[in-house]
Amino acid sequence: MDILERYILRTAVSAFLLCLIALTAVIWITSALRELDLVTGKGQSILMFLYFTLLSIPALIMIIAPLALFIAILYTLNKLNGDSELIVMNAAGVPPLRILRPFLMLTVAVAVLVAAITIKIMPDSFRTLRNLVAKIRADVVTQFVQEGKFVSLDQGITFHYREKGPGGSLRGIMFQDRRNPNLVTTYLAERGRIVEVDDQPYFVLEKGSLQRQDKNRSEAALVYFERYALDMDQLSDNKGPIGYKPRERSTIELMNPDTSDNYVREQIGRFRAELHERFSQPLYAFATLGIAFAALGTARTTRQGRGSAIAAAGLAMLALRVAGFWASSMAVRSSGGAVLMYLVPLLATVIAGLTIWWGQDRPAVLVRLVGALEGLYRQSGLAARVARFDPAEIMAQINAFRMRRS
Repeated sequence: MDILERYILRTAVSAFLLCLIALTAVIWITSALRELDLVTGKGQSILMFLYFTLLSIPALIMIIAPLALFIAILYTLNKLNGDSELIVMNAAGVPPLRILRPFLMLTVAVAVLVAAITIKIMPDSFRTLRNLVAKIRADVVTQFVQEGKFVSLDQGITFHYREKGPGGSLRGIMFQDRRNPNLVTTYLAERGRIVEVDDQPYFVLEKGSLQRQDKNRSEAALVYFERYALDMDQLSDNKGPIGYKPRERSTIELMNPDTSDNYVREQIGRFRAELHERFSQPLYAFATLGIAFAALGTARTTRQGRGSAIAAAGLAMLALRVAGFWASSMAVRSSGGAVLMYLVPLLATVIAGLTIWWGQDRPAVLVRLVGALEGLYRQSGLAARVARFDPAEIMAQINAFRMRRS
Protein backbone atom coordinates (compact mmCIF):
# COMPACT_ATOMS: atom_id res chain seq x y z
CA MET A 1 0.00 0.00 0.00
CA ASP A 2 1.55 3.31 -1.08
CA ILE A 3 1.26 6.75 0.52
CA LEU A 4 -1.82 7.72 -1.49
CA GLU A 5 -3.79 4.64 -0.46
CA ARG A 6 -2.73 5.01 3.18
CA TYR A 7 -3.91 8.62 3.13
CA ILE A 8 -7.34 7.67 1.75
CA LEU A 9 -7.67 4.73 4.14
CA ARG A 10 -6.70 6.83 7.16
CA THR A 11 -9.28 9.48 6.31
CA ALA A 12 -12.04 6.91 5.73
CA VAL A 13 -11.27 4.92 8.89
CA SER A 14 -11.25 8.07 11.03
CA ALA A 15 -14.61 9.16 9.64
CA PHE A 16 -16.05 5.65 10.07
CA LEU A 17 -14.99 5.33 13.71
CA LEU A 18 -16.26 8.81 14.53
CA CYS A 19 -19.67 8.11 12.98
CA LEU A 20 -19.90 4.65 14.55
CA ILE A 21 -19.05 5.83 18.05
CA ALA A 22 -21.20 8.95 17.89
CA LEU A 23 -24.31 7.26 16.49
CA THR A 24 -23.98 4.27 18.83
CA ALA A 25 -23.56 6.53 21.86
CA VAL A 26 -26.59 8.67 20.97
CA ILE A 27 -28.88 5.69 20.40
CA TRP A 28 -27.53 3.85 23.46
CA ILE A 29 -28.17 6.84 25.73
CA THR A 30 -31.69 7.19 24.32
CA SER A 31 -32.47 3.53 25.00
CA ALA A 32 -30.72 3.57 28.39
CA LEU A 33 -32.91 6.41 29.62
CA ARG A 34 -35.95 4.20 29.10
CA GLU A 35 -34.44 1.61 31.45
CA LEU A 36 -33.89 3.93 34.42
CA ASP A 37 -36.79 2.13 36.07
CA LEU A 38 -34.29 -0.63 36.87
CA VAL A 39 -32.72 1.71 39.43
CA THR A 40 -35.67 3.83 40.52
CA GLY A 41 -38.45 1.24 40.50
CA LYS A 42 -36.85 -2.19 40.63
CA GLY A 43 -34.08 -1.49 43.14
CA GLN A 44 -31.15 -2.52 40.93
CA SER A 45 -27.67 -1.03 41.22
CA ILE A 46 -25.98 1.29 38.76
CA LEU A 47 -23.63 -1.51 37.71
CA MET A 48 -26.60 -3.76 36.91
CA PHE A 49 -28.17 -0.88 34.97
CA LEU A 50 -25.00 -0.39 32.90
CA TYR A 51 -24.59 -4.12 32.31
CA PHE A 52 -28.23 -4.44 31.26
CA THR A 53 -28.06 -1.55 28.78
CA LEU A 54 -24.61 -2.43 27.40
CA LEU A 55 -25.94 -5.81 26.25
CA SER A 56 -27.87 -3.99 23.52
CA ILE A 57 -24.73 -2.44 21.99
CA PRO A 58 -23.88 -5.38 19.64
CA ALA A 59 -27.32 -5.08 18.02
CA LEU A 60 -26.82 -1.32 17.67
CA ILE A 61 -23.40 -1.74 16.05
CA MET A 62 -24.79 -4.31 13.61
CA ILE A 63 -27.37 -1.77 12.41
CA ILE A 64 -25.19 1.34 12.56
CA ALA A 65 -21.95 -0.03 11.04
CA PRO A 66 -23.18 -0.08 7.38
CA LEU A 67 -24.64 3.41 7.83
CA ALA A 68 -21.37 4.68 9.34
CA LEU A 69 -19.47 3.10 6.44
CA PHE A 70 -21.77 4.84 3.95
CA ILE A 71 -21.28 8.23 5.62
CA ALA A 72 -17.50 7.73 5.88
CA ILE A 73 -17.11 6.90 2.18
CA LEU A 74 -19.27 9.86 1.12
CA TYR A 75 -17.36 12.19 3.44
CA THR A 76 -13.95 11.01 2.23
CA LEU A 77 -14.80 11.23 -1.47
CA ASN A 78 -16.43 14.62 -1.02
CA LYS A 79 -13.38 15.87 0.90
CA LEU A 80 -11.00 14.60 -1.77
CA ASN A 81 -13.02 16.31 -4.47
CA GLY A 82 -13.52 19.51 -2.47
CA ASP A 83 -9.76 19.85 -1.97
CA SER A 84 -9.25 19.12 -5.71
CA GLU A 85 -7.26 16.02 -4.76
CA LEU A 86 -9.54 13.68 -6.69
CA ILE A 87 -9.23 15.85 -9.80
CA VAL A 88 -5.43 15.85 -9.54
CA MET A 89 -5.40 12.08 -9.12
CA ASN A 90 -7.47 11.57 -12.25
CA ALA A 91 -5.37 14.10 -14.19
CA ALA A 92 -2.21 12.28 -13.09
CA GLY A 93 -3.58 9.03 -14.49
CA VAL A 94 -4.35 7.32 -11.17
CA PRO A 95 -6.69 4.43 -12.06
CA PRO A 96 -10.07 4.31 -10.28
CA LEU A 97 -9.24 0.85 -8.87
CA ARG A 98 -6.36 2.37 -6.92
CA ILE A 99 -8.72 4.91 -5.33
CA LEU A 100 -11.30 2.21 -4.67
CA ARG A 101 -8.83 -0.18 -2.99
CA PRO A 102 -8.59 1.59 0.42
CA PHE A 103 -12.38 1.78 0.65
CA LEU A 104 -12.58 -1.90 -0.24
CA MET A 105 -10.20 -2.78 2.59
CA LEU A 106 -12.36 -0.83 5.06
CA THR A 107 -15.49 -2.49 3.68
CA VAL A 108 -14.04 -5.97 4.17
CA ALA A 109 -13.20 -5.09 7.78
CA VAL A 110 -16.76 -3.84 8.38
CA ALA A 111 -18.22 -6.96 6.76
CA VAL A 112 -16.11 -9.17 9.06
CA LEU A 113 -17.23 -7.12 12.08
CA VAL A 114 -20.90 -7.42 11.11
CA ALA A 115 -20.53 -11.16 10.47
CA ALA A 116 -18.95 -11.73 13.89
CA ILE A 117 -21.74 -9.78 15.59
CA THR A 118 -24.64 -11.37 13.75
CA ILE A 119 -23.36 -14.95 13.89
CA LYS A 120 -21.99 -15.09 17.44
CA ILE A 121 -21.95 -11.95 19.58
CA MET A 122 -25.50 -10.65 19.15
CA PRO A 123 -27.31 -13.98 19.81
CA ASP A 124 -25.28 -14.44 23.00
CA SER A 125 -26.06 -10.91 24.16
CA PHE A 126 -29.79 -11.33 23.48
CA ARG A 127 -29.89 -14.63 25.39
CA THR A 128 -28.00 -13.13 28.32
CA LEU A 129 -30.37 -10.17 28.28
CA ARG A 130 -33.40 -12.48 28.29
CA ASN A 131 -32.10 -14.42 31.31
CA LEU A 132 -31.19 -11.19 33.06
CA VAL A 133 -34.70 -9.77 32.59
CA ALA A 134 -36.23 -12.88 34.16
CA LYS A 135 -33.74 -12.71 37.06
CA ILE A 136 -34.46 -9.03 37.68
CA ARG A 137 -38.19 -9.67 37.76
CA ALA A 138 -37.66 -12.56 40.17
CA ASP A 139 -35.53 -10.30 42.39
CA VAL A 140 -38.23 -7.65 42.31
CA VAL A 141 -40.83 -10.17 43.49
CA THR A 142 -38.75 -11.57 46.36
CA GLN A 143 -36.70 -8.57 47.50
CA PHE A 144 -38.12 -5.24 46.45
CA VAL A 145 -41.91 -5.60 46.59
CA GLN A 146 -43.11 -4.41 49.99
CA GLU A 147 -45.64 -6.31 52.02
CA GLY A 148 -49.26 -5.36 51.50
CA LYS A 149 -48.60 -3.16 48.44
CA PHE A 150 -49.81 -3.63 44.87
CA VAL A 151 -46.85 -3.22 42.53
CA SER A 152 -46.77 -3.08 38.73
CA LEU A 153 -43.98 -5.40 37.56
CA ASP A 154 -44.56 -4.47 33.93
CA GLN A 155 -47.22 -2.81 31.85
CA GLY A 156 -50.41 -4.77 32.55
CA ILE A 157 -48.88 -6.99 35.28
CA THR A 158 -49.76 -6.43 38.97
CA PHE A 159 -48.32 -8.32 41.95
CA HIS A 160 -49.26 -8.34 45.64
CA TYR A 161 -48.51 -10.46 48.70
CA ARG A 162 -49.66 -10.17 52.28
CA GLU A 163 -46.48 -11.04 54.19
CA LYS A 164 -43.18 -12.87 54.03
CA GLY A 165 -42.84 -16.33 55.54
CA PRO A 166 -39.82 -18.35 56.66
CA GLY A 167 -37.17 -19.34 54.12
CA GLY A 168 -38.01 -16.54 51.70
CA SER A 169 -41.56 -17.74 51.01
CA LEU A 170 -44.44 -15.33 50.38
CA ARG A 171 -47.98 -15.63 51.75
CA GLY A 172 -51.30 -14.31 50.50
CA ILE A 173 -50.26 -13.94 46.85
CA MET A 174 -52.24 -12.20 44.12
CA PHE A 175 -50.84 -12.01 40.57
CA GLN A 176 -52.81 -10.50 37.67
CA ASP A 177 -51.89 -10.36 33.98
CA ARG A 178 -53.86 -7.78 31.94
CA ARG A 179 -51.51 -7.46 28.94
CA ASN A 180 -54.20 -8.98 26.75
CA PRO A 181 -57.29 -6.80 27.33
CA ASN A 182 -59.56 -9.54 25.99
CA LEU A 183 -58.21 -12.20 28.37
CA VAL A 184 -57.42 -11.26 31.98
CA THR A 185 -55.68 -13.92 34.08
CA THR A 186 -55.60 -13.77 37.88
CA TYR A 187 -53.61 -16.11 40.18
CA LEU A 188 -54.45 -16.43 43.88
CA ALA A 189 -52.37 -18.60 46.21
CA GLU A 190 -51.85 -19.11 49.93
CA ARG A 191 -48.09 -19.13 49.56
CA GLY A 192 -45.29 -19.27 46.97
CA ARG A 193 -41.55 -18.98 46.43
CA ILE A 194 -39.01 -18.38 43.66
CA VAL A 195 -36.99 -21.46 42.63
CA GLU A 196 -34.42 -21.94 39.85
CA VAL A 197 -34.36 -24.94 37.52
CA ASP A 198 -31.47 -25.03 35.02
CA ASP A 199 -30.80 -21.32 35.69
CA GLN A 200 -34.42 -20.52 34.78
CA PRO A 201 -36.46 -18.82 37.57
CA TYR A 202 -39.95 -20.16 38.34
CA PHE A 203 -42.56 -18.79 40.74
CA VAL A 204 -44.07 -21.86 42.43
CA LEU A 205 -47.56 -21.19 43.83
CA GLU A 206 -49.22 -23.55 46.33
CA LYS A 207 -52.92 -24.05 47.24
CA GLY A 208 -54.54 -21.52 45.03
CA SER A 209 -56.68 -20.84 41.99
CA LEU A 210 -56.32 -19.56 38.45
CA GLN A 211 -59.11 -17.45 36.96
CA ARG A 212 -59.34 -16.48 33.27
CA GLN A 213 -61.92 -13.89 32.25
CA ASP A 214 -62.64 -13.80 28.52
CA LYS A 215 -64.57 -10.70 27.44
CA ASN A 216 -66.28 -12.74 24.73
CA ARG A 217 -67.80 -15.01 27.39
CA SER A 218 -70.08 -14.17 30.26
CA GLU A 219 -68.57 -16.71 32.66
CA ALA A 220 -64.98 -16.89 33.88
CA ALA A 221 -62.91 -20.08 33.79
CA LEU A 222 -61.78 -21.09 37.29
CA VAL A 223 -59.17 -23.76 38.05
CA TYR A 224 -58.00 -24.82 41.53
CA PHE A 225 -54.51 -26.21 42.03
CA GLU A 226 -52.34 -27.60 44.79
CA ARG A 227 -49.13 -26.48 43.09
CA TYR A 228 -48.55 -24.38 40.00
CA ALA A 229 -45.18 -23.35 38.52
CA LEU A 230 -45.30 -19.95 36.81
CA ASP A 231 -42.38 -19.39 34.45
CA MET A 232 -41.01 -15.90 35.12
CA ASP A 233 -40.18 -15.76 31.41
CA GLN A 234 -43.91 -15.27 30.84
CA LEU A 235 -43.50 -11.76 32.22
CA SER A 236 -41.47 -10.77 29.15
CA ASP A 237 -42.88 -9.25 25.99
CA ASN A 238 -42.95 -12.63 24.30
CA LYS A 239 -46.64 -13.51 23.88
CA GLY A 240 -45.95 -16.81 22.16
CA PRO A 241 -45.01 -20.16 23.64
CA ILE A 242 -42.27 -20.30 26.22
CA GLY A 243 -38.77 -20.57 24.77
CA TYR A 244 -35.95 -18.52 23.35
CA LYS A 245 -36.86 -16.40 20.37
CA PRO A 246 -35.02 -17.03 17.08
CA ARG A 247 -32.76 -14.01 17.58
CA GLU A 248 -31.75 -15.37 21.01
CA ARG A 249 -30.65 -18.75 19.70
CA SER A 250 -27.17 -19.63 18.51
CA THR A 251 -26.43 -20.03 14.83
CA ILE A 252 -25.88 -23.77 15.33
CA GLU A 253 -29.37 -24.07 16.84
CA LEU A 254 -30.86 -22.22 13.88
CA MET A 255 -29.04 -24.48 11.42
CA ASN A 256 -30.30 -27.58 13.24
CA PRO A 257 -33.68 -26.64 14.76
CA ASP A 258 -35.39 -29.06 17.09
CA THR A 259 -38.55 -29.85 15.13
CA SER A 260 -39.96 -31.78 18.08
CA ASP A 261 -40.41 -28.45 19.89
CA ASN A 262 -43.88 -27.01 19.31
CA TYR A 263 -42.55 -23.46 19.38
CA VAL A 264 -39.95 -24.27 16.70
CA ARG A 265 -42.56 -25.91 14.46
CA GLU A 266 -44.93 -22.96 14.78
CA GLN A 267 -42.19 -20.39 14.15
CA ILE A 268 -40.07 -22.30 11.62
CA GLY A 269 -40.37 -19.45 9.12
CA ARG A 270 -38.90 -16.96 11.58
CA PHE A 271 -36.10 -19.38 12.41
CA ARG A 272 -35.28 -19.67 8.69
CA ALA A 273 -35.38 -15.90 8.15
CA GLU A 274 -33.19 -15.25 11.19
CA LEU A 275 -30.56 -17.76 10.02
CA HIS A 276 -30.25 -16.28 6.53
CA GLU A 277 -30.40 -12.76 7.96
CA ARG A 278 -27.21 -13.46 9.89
CA PHE A 279 -25.34 -14.68 6.80
CA SER A 280 -26.68 -12.04 4.39
CA GLN A 281 -26.06 -8.95 6.57
CA PRO A 282 -22.28 -8.72 5.80
CA LEU A 283 -23.09 -8.48 2.08
CA TYR A 284 -24.75 -5.10 2.61
CA ALA A 285 -21.36 -3.57 3.38
CA PHE A 286 -20.22 -4.21 -0.21
CA ALA A 287 -23.50 -2.84 -1.60
CA THR A 288 -22.95 0.26 0.53
CA LEU A 289 -19.46 0.72 -0.90
CA GLY A 290 -20.74 0.34 -4.46
CA ILE A 291 -23.56 2.87 -4.05
CA ALA A 292 -21.37 5.49 -2.35
CA PHE A 293 -18.48 5.16 -4.81
CA ALA A 294 -20.80 5.18 -7.83
CA ALA A 295 -22.26 8.47 -6.59
CA LEU A 296 -19.06 10.38 -5.74
CA GLY A 297 -16.19 8.38 -7.17
CA THR A 298 -15.94 10.61 -10.26
CA ALA A 299 -14.00 13.87 -10.02
CA ARG A 300 -16.16 16.94 -10.59
CA THR A 301 -15.55 20.66 -10.81
CA THR A 302 -17.07 23.14 -8.38
CA ARG A 303 -19.77 23.96 -10.94
CA GLN A 304 -20.95 20.36 -10.99
CA GLY A 305 -23.16 20.00 -7.96
CA ARG A 306 -22.60 16.90 -5.82
CA GLY A 307 -25.68 17.41 -3.67
CA SER A 308 -27.90 15.61 -6.17
CA ALA A 309 -25.46 12.69 -6.30
CA ILE A 310 -25.44 12.41 -2.49
CA ALA A 311 -29.25 12.58 -2.41
CA ALA A 312 -29.47 9.87 -5.06
CA ALA A 313 -27.08 7.67 -3.07
CA GLY A 314 -29.18 8.18 0.07
CA LEU A 315 -32.36 7.19 -1.76
CA ALA A 316 -30.59 4.14 -3.18
CA MET A 317 -29.54 3.08 0.33
CA LEU A 318 -33.09 3.56 1.59
CA ALA A 319 -34.45 1.45 -1.28
CA LEU A 320 -31.81 -1.21 -0.53
CA ARG A 321 -32.84 -1.50 3.11
CA VAL A 322 -36.55 -1.57 2.27
CA ALA A 323 -35.89 -4.33 -0.26
CA GLY A 324 -33.91 -6.20 2.40
CA PHE A 325 -36.80 -6.02 4.88
CA TRP A 326 -39.19 -7.20 2.18
CA ALA A 327 -36.93 -10.16 1.36
CA SER A 328 -36.73 -11.05 5.05
CA SER A 329 -40.52 -11.08 5.35
CA MET A 330 -40.73 -13.27 2.25
CA ALA A 331 -38.26 -15.71 3.82
CA VAL A 332 -40.63 -16.10 6.77
CA ARG A 333 -43.39 -17.21 4.41
CA SER A 334 -41.43 -19.53 2.10
CA SER A 335 -37.99 -21.04 1.73
CA GLY A 336 -37.65 -19.45 -1.72
CA GLY A 337 -37.70 -16.04 -0.05
CA ALA A 338 -34.37 -16.85 1.60
CA VAL A 339 -32.71 -16.62 -1.83
CA LEU A 340 -33.98 -13.05 -2.16
CA MET A 341 -32.17 -12.13 1.04
CA TYR A 342 -28.86 -12.76 -0.73
CA LEU A 343 -29.94 -11.49 -4.16
CA VAL A 344 -30.90 -8.02 -2.88
CA PRO A 345 -27.39 -6.96 -1.68
CA LEU A 346 -25.62 -8.89 -4.45
CA LEU A 347 -27.76 -7.32 -7.17
CA ALA A 348 -27.24 -3.87 -5.68
CA THR A 349 -23.48 -4.47 -5.63
CA VAL A 350 -23.46 -5.61 -9.28
CA ILE A 351 -25.54 -2.64 -10.46
CA ALA A 352 -23.32 -0.21 -8.55
CA GLY A 353 -20.21 -1.92 -9.96
CA LEU A 354 -21.50 -1.57 -13.51
CA THR A 355 -22.25 2.08 -12.85
CA ILE A 356 -18.70 2.62 -11.58
CA TRP A 357 -17.25 0.81 -14.58
CA TRP A 358 -19.31 2.81 -17.06
CA GLY A 359 -18.49 6.13 -15.44
CA GLN A 360 -14.81 5.52 -14.69
CA ASP A 361 -13.21 3.04 -17.12
CA ARG A 362 -15.41 3.57 -20.17
CA PRO A 363 -12.87 5.62 -22.27
CA ALA A 364 -10.04 3.11 -21.79
CA VAL A 365 -12.32 0.15 -22.43
CA LEU A 366 -13.72 1.74 -25.59
CA VAL A 367 -10.23 2.48 -26.88
CA ARG A 368 -9.22 -1.16 -26.37
CA LEU A 369 -12.45 -2.32 -28.00
CA VAL A 370 -11.94 -0.10 -31.06
CA GLY A 371 -8.34 -1.31 -31.38
CA ALA A 372 -9.48 -4.95 -31.26
CA LEU A 373 -12.13 -4.34 -33.94
CA GLU A 374 -9.59 -2.57 -36.14
CA GLY A 375 -7.21 -5.55 -35.88
CA LEU A 376 -10.00 -7.95 -36.88
CA TYR A 377 -10.90 -5.66 -39.74
CA ARG A 378 -7.39 -5.69 -41.13
CA GLN A 379 -6.94 -9.46 -40.67
CA SER A 380 -10.17 -10.27 -42.49
CA GLY A 381 -8.95 -8.80 -45.80
CA LEU A 382 -11.66 -6.18 -45.95
CA ALA A 383 -9.03 -3.44 -45.76
CA ALA A 384 -7.42 -4.59 -49.00
CA ARG A 385 -10.77 -4.67 -50.79
CA VAL A 386 -11.69 -1.22 -49.60
CA ALA A 387 -8.26 0.06 -50.66
CA ARG A 388 -9.02 -1.10 -54.25
CA PHE A 389 -12.31 0.75 -54.16
CA ASP A 390 -12.23 3.64 -56.76
CA PRO A 391 -15.37 5.84 -56.83
CA ALA A 392 -14.40 7.58 -60.13
CA GLU A 393 -14.09 4.28 -61.96
CA ILE A 394 -17.48 3.11 -60.69
CA MET A 395 -19.14 6.39 -61.81
CA ALA A 396 -17.60 5.99 -65.30
CA GLN A 397 -19.05 2.46 -65.56
CA ILE A 398 -22.47 3.73 -64.49
CA ASN A 399 -22.42 6.51 -67.14
CA ALA A 400 -21.35 4.05 -69.89
CA PHE A 401 -24.27 1.78 -68.90
CA ARG A 402 -26.70 4.69 -69.17
CA MET A 403 -25.33 5.61 -72.67
CA ARG A 404 -25.89 2.08 -73.92
CA ARG A 405 -29.47 2.06 -72.61
CA SER A 406 -30.25 5.36 -74.32
